[in-house]
Amino acid sequence: MNNPFQIQPELRYGAPVCDEILTGRYFTIGYSWYFRQAKWTLEIINRNDYLLTEADRMNNFRADVRIPKRFRAGLRAYVGSGYDRGHLVASANNDILEIQNSETFLLSNMSPQKPNFNRRIWRELESAIRKLNDQEHILETYVLTCPIFYFDKKIETIGDNEKEYGINVPVPHAFAKSVLAEDDKGKLKLWTFEMENKELDGAIEDYLAVTYDVEQIVGCQFWDRVSGGDLHEQKKTPNRIWDY
Repeated sequence: MNNPFQIQPELRYGAPVCDEILTGRYFTIGYSWYFRQAKWTLEIINRNDYLLTEADRMNNFRADVRIPKRFRAGLRAYVGSGYDRGHLVASANNDILEIQNSETFLLSNMSPQKPNFNRRIWRELESAIRKLNDQEHILETYVLTCPIFYFDKKIETIGDNEKEYGINVPVPHAFAKSVLAEDDKGKLKLWTFEMENKELDGAIEDYLAVTYDVEQIVGCQFWDRVSGGDLHEQKKTPNRIWDY
C-alpha cells in the first residue's frame, strides 16, 4: 500500500503538497528540501490524563536520517545561533510512549524559533489546543503546523556551508497552526492562527487569521479532502476561539 492517506489517520482530511512525506508512528511531516525543514506537520492530539513535564521529556534532539545530509539540519546548525529548536508537533502532545515522545525530537520536526516566541505564546497556543481537545464533546483534534516565509522580507539563515556545521537553515518569519476539531455530532470546526517569529504581546486569539489568506502565504491548501463548500465559510471568516 503506497498511498499514505490510506494508512495515516492524521491525513484523513488531507495534507498540503510537499517535497517528501515522512510518515511517523504518531504524526506525519511534509518536508521541504529547499527550506531544509518541514513545510508542514500533521497530528491528531492525544487525549492524555496528564501533561508532560520538562523533566519527563526525552530531549534526544537528533537529525532525521531519512533525509539526505545535503538537505537536513544538524544539531550544530543551532549552536550559538540565538534560536531555539522549536517543535512543530509539540512534545507534550505525544507523551504516552517513550518512542512517541522521542520522535518529536527529530530535527525534521524543528524550525528555528526566537526563544521569547517559542517559550511563551507558542507554548500557550499548544496548551490551549490540548484544552480544546480535552472537552468531552470533542472526538478528535487535528493540527496542521506550517513555517511561513514572507518573500518580501530578507531571510536569515543559521548554520553555514562548512563541513562541521552542515547546511544553511532558513529562519521562518512566522508560523501557522490550523486546528480542525471534530465533535460528537460529526461537525467540523476550524481555527487558523498566524504568528510572527518574535516576542508577541496579547492573547492567542489576537492571532486568529483568515484561513484562505494563510493558505495563499504558505502556498498550499489546508484540509483539501474536506469538500470545499463544507469549510468555505469558516475558511473566509475566522471563528471565535474554541467557539462551541
